Amino acid sequence: MARSLNEFIAELPLEEQAEIEARYQVLKQEVEGLRELRQIAGKAQADIATALNIKQPSVSKIEKQADMYLSTLRSYVEAVGGKLELIVKLPSRPELRLDHLGDMAVHPISTERTVRRRSAARS
Repeated sequence: MARSLNEFIAELPLEEQAEIEARYQVLKQEVEGLRELRQIAGKAQADIATALNIKQPSVSKIEKQADMYLSTLRSYVEAVGGKLELIVKLPSRPELRLDHLGDMAVHPISTERTVRRRSAARS
């Protein structure tokens, strides 16, 4: 008689079971594509189509794309109820978060560095 995966894992030492569970939790946080993201959010393609004001076949097309505009990705993520954040990881540097990249609207930049650059340019 064949054993289920859960039965097999239950027979392993507790330390190995804990390692398997920890890895499972990490993998559970990874999403392979937009279709899976939508399913995790409990949304149908029709829901996304309505939110994006497009037809359902267009949602299917977006989900199959390997390359797209950031604005399209941002809109899709927001339609499933999420927020898109872009993080840049450089060697030997802290992570950098890019704000407003891929936004449809232009947002004014009001960082201290920008203010200093504008002041220096006027001098």
